[in-house]
Formats: sequence, structure tokens, C-alpha cells
Amino acid sequence: MGDAPDLSTELCGIPLEHPILNGSGTFDAIASQRAFGERHELPFSAFVSKTITPEPRAGNPPPRLYEAPAGMINSIGLPNKGVLGFLEHDLPALARLEVPLVVSVMAPSREGFEHLVERVGGRAEVAAIELNVSCPNVKSGLIVGEQPAETLALCEALRVLTEKPLIVKLTPNIADPVPVALAAADGGADAVSLINTLRAAALAPGRAEPWLGAGSGGLSGPAIRAVALDQVRRVAAAVEIPVIGMGGIESGTDALDFLSLGATAVAVGTASFRDPAAAARIRAELAAELASRGLSGLPGSAAAEGLPSTST
Repeated sequence: MGDAPDLSTELCGIPLEHPILNGSGTFDAIASQRAFGERHELPFSAFVSKTITPEPRAGNPPPRLYEAPAGMINSIGLPNKGVLGFLEHDLPALARLEVPLVVSVMAPSREGFEHLVERVGGRAEVAAIELNVSCPNVKSGLIVGEQPAETLALCEALRVLTEKPLIVKLTPNIADPVPVALAAADGGADAVSLINTLRAAALAPGRAEPWLGAGSGGLSGPAIRAVALDQVRRVAAAVEIPVIGMGGIESGTDALDFLSLGATAVAVGTASFRDPAAAARIRAELAAELASRGLSGLPGSAAAEGLPSTST
């Protein structure tokens, strides 16, 4: 029996033991430490924090979750302690995870993003910064991640503030994410990640009124996987920077699909709500799937030559 496939990869110069990350806000590593102890092995090769904002946020009113066919709609609303609370209370615990830490940030203005990147980027515990660009720009009224010009300007402004890798999390709620991805790359982003959730709503049982307290939310899970695969395929073929693929990954075969389309790494999100160890299972299934195809490494590596490409 041959050696197990090599799952190691590199993302923005950061060595990773395997290509499986978590989606921001879908796994509470601090609660996991409390429940299982600090020696409990995290199932991810790098950890992406819940998105933090300049000031504390309480989040959206309940109800915040709705189980949809083959997926979930969430309307959590980014509750967090704000950047000062994060640096004081959460960062020390996250720094003990023994995997690279990616901090996700979002602000309602360019100045807010600059403040976050300056505070977070100056910390040695932080390996990279994810820019969640699906919020309105208070000056222009535009959604930053929906407008290539806005994305370009934001990335250019933030690039000079830190040497840490910048990962731009793209919104799927536009006709074509490629121009935004190209703008992010042109502005100095080191990688892009996609897809985020799809806009969605649900009605209360037996009543013609919204179930979620905020009226609508974001759909995730297997229901969005086909959309995610298409957008990852198109973006990976267009940009020269790494792509992190996500959207309904439930198995090793799902992960390999994204990697075969050009993703450097993948993120598991909704699956972790049902099973906190889902990422570990997906990692094992990915290795088994590679072995079954006679490959000793990930797509794109020298060991994976011969894997059919579907990136065009």
C-alpha cells in the first residue's frame, strides 16, 4: 500500500498542513477550547475569526436562523466585541490555536477599514487579514464588494498599511464576480475567497410575514454549492492570485471539486454547525479520494499531474 497523499499547500506564503479552513463565523474555536480543552485538535489548517467591526455590535434581532431545504438561512448580524474587545479578550485565546490565524474585518467606511487593518495588522499573532467587503460605503452608498472601482480603491488604501496578506471575501450577489476579483488583485490583494452567502428570505409558518427578525438573511449549505463551483471556476481562471473556495462543502469529493477548479484552499462552514468535526472527516475523505485516483498530492501540485482540469 502506497504512502498517503500529501495534502500540504501554501496560501499567500503561509504553509498549511492541508487545504481545509473554516468559513468565518461558522466555528467558535474559543468555545471549542472550553468544551474540549486546549489540547483538542482543531480540524482546520488555519483559523478564520468571526468578522470584527470597529465598534461592538449586538447583531440582528431574533429569530436569526431558518432551516431551508439543503441549507440554512442565517441573519446573525455580526455580533462582536469590536476591535478593542477582540484584541483584549479574543486574540490571546485564538493565538493559542497553534495554526495560522486569519482575522476577518468589516467596516461601513474606508476609514473604518483602515482603522481595523492598522490595529490588527500590527499584531504578531495575526498571519493574514480577510476583508469582508459586502457592506455599504457610507460616503458613496455603494456596496464595496459589488463595485470594482470601490474594491480597487479600498485595497489600494489598505495595501500600504500592512505587510500582512490581504484576502478579499467576495460577494456572490452580483451578476459576475470576476471584475471585482480582478480589481481586488489590481489593488494589491494577496488572495480572494468566495462565495459568501446568497441573499434569501423565509416566511413564518402559516403567516405571510418574514420569519427572520431582520426580514432576510444569507443562504448557505449544499443548496448553494453549484453556484459556488461556477463562480470559483470563473474567478480562478481570471486571476493570478490564490482563490479560497467555499459554499456547501460537505465531503472530500466536494472539496476536491473546488480544488480541481483552481482553488488553492477550501473553507467548511455550514457542515460544522451540524458536526463540529466535519472538517476532519472531509480532510480524511479528500485524502482517500486522491488515493483512489492514484494521486499523491493536491490538484496543481507536481504529484497531481494527470488530474482532469475543468478550469476553462
